[in-house]
Amino acid sequence: MLLVDTHTHIDDAGFDADRAEVVARARAAGVTRQLVAGIDAAGWPGLRTTCASHPGLFPAYGLHPLFLAKHRPEHLDELREWIRRERPLAVGECGLDYYVDGLDRKQQADYFEAQLAIAADTGLPVIVHARRAVEEVILTLRRFDGLRGVVHSFSGSRQQAEQLWERGFLLGIGGPVTYARAKRLRRLVAEMPIEWLLLETDSPDQPDCRRQGQRNEPAHLTAVLEAIAELRDEPPEAIAAATTANAERLFNLPGA
Repeated sequence: MLLVDTHTHIDDAGFDADRAEVVARARAAGVTRQLVAGIDAAGWPGLRTTCASHPGLFPAYGLHPLFLAKHRPEHLDELREWIRRERPLAVGECGLDYYVDGLDRKQQADYFEAQLAIAADTGLPVIVHARRAVEEVILTLRRFDGLRGVVHSFSGSRQQAEQLWERGFLLGIGGPVTYARAKRLRRLVAEMPIEWLLLETDSPDQPDCRRQGQRNEPAHLTAVLEAIAELRDEPPEAIAAATTANAERLFNLPGA
């Protein structure tokens, strides 16, 4: 089986000591390619270096809402230049986070909308963060016709999922689906059309239920795959083939 981890942060300092081994374990587990999402302008050079150093890693560049204090308006101009020069596979991670207190919502919206405009201008898909803000994200996306992308770590309702599908957005599903308490998410994943499904780890965050409290890594994508296959009562091989094809289509991924 060939798998694609569509959302990782393997450039994170938590992987500095053993990044090569982490990548090797991923490849041994069948995770042949990974999208590595950017979070702030200061991290883009290191992200570029990490992806250039390991086959199968592909960068996306963006300004994450959780790191609002690090962002400056001029970083949006820099982002345009990075994307023009580096030709990444996606814009992001960007979006809205209404879970963490103290994050200015107006500033979040300004950075999010500016990055959506960049994605629209460049024709790239966008990787969207939407925590406690799915409805607001959908309302924002409605102002940008023709965009495509993924709402990663999706946690909304079936109705919200359908609105995203109508706009050409896929759902990124990771470790949370392995927890029995995630009843609404598990029901959605069991029933949704598979052409809108992507697998992710969000490593080093969001470990599966068997590794709660531990550092997550791309090799653990197989736990997400197994949980989804069980929920849908389908062979893991079928889920792997479909979600890999979805990732290749959305991100125009090079072959494994």
